[in-house]
Amino acid sequence: MAKWINGKTVIITGASSGIGKMLAEKLMKEQNCKVIGVARSEAKMIKFTEELGDYAKQFSYKLFDVSSYDNWQNFHDYLVENNIKPDVLINNAGVLPRFDRLVNYSKEEIDESINIDFYSAAYSSKIMLPLLLESETPAIVNVASSAALMALGGTSMYSASKAAVKGLTEAMREEMRGEAYIGLVCPGFTKTDIFRNQGETNGMDLINMVSTPCHVAVKKIYKGILRKKSYIVVGFDGKAMGRFNRLMPVQGSRLFSSVIKAFKIDLFASTFGYEKKGDKEKAKK
Repeated sequence: MAKWINGKTVIITGASSGIGKMLAEKLMKEQNCKVIGVARSEAKMIKFTEELGDYAKQFSYKLFDVSSYDNWQNFHDYLVENNIKPDVLINNAGVLPRFDRLVNYSKEEIDESINIDFYSAAYSSKIMLPLLLESETPAIVNVASSAALMALGGTSMYSASKAAVKGLTEAMREEMRGEAYIGLVCPGFTKTDIFRNQGETNGMDLINMVSTPCHVAVKKIYKGILRKKSYIVVGFDGKAMGRFNRLMPVQGSRLFSSVIKAFKIDLFASTFGYEKKGDKEKAKK
């Protein structure tokens, strides 16, 4: 079964860092795949290309905003015009808004989350699917989040966007049954730079304690894709959130909130209305 992806052409969004970057490298080195990385930072893509060494010949990249429908249409046209035939699309790009109450988000923050975290997957799947179906092994893998399995306070837009990706992927799986492999990935907290928008450092030690190292998460995702698994849930916390939501949807979310409040993690101070530890320490000085 693992041989199905060997030597294939794979498109990966969010390929400049984290899961996308590591997964791209693993597919090139272990499955001889050709990877087309999609990102916005040319500096990061150039650096990644240099890091690949001899494998750089298997890698190319395109720079564009994945939340734009027109950008995906232009990318599709570029592939057709250059006779590039993709076999697999991995929608990995995403943004984690700062943890806060919904009422405190600006319209721009709401739009950014829904556009990048959901519309990018919907647009790319809709536009690229006809091209992928020309392959003998068409596949789309959408990376959602454990937040799609159970929403936490402070993650309203992220949870909603990723839940939408989950619903999109599940519906597509039934629509394309027997025609294409459609996979859904739900990682829990992972040690990547996705927390760059949070602005707080107090409490990150606890987050890191429950976070899965990026290379471990990528290994699990990689194995799941090779086996064409429909659901790939990554991390102890991701699996726990899924189980809690199935067994006790209200109490499960409340339990996680209680833990956050008990430890008074600064990242969630605005969400749950307590004083940040960092502010207390400054006041003492």
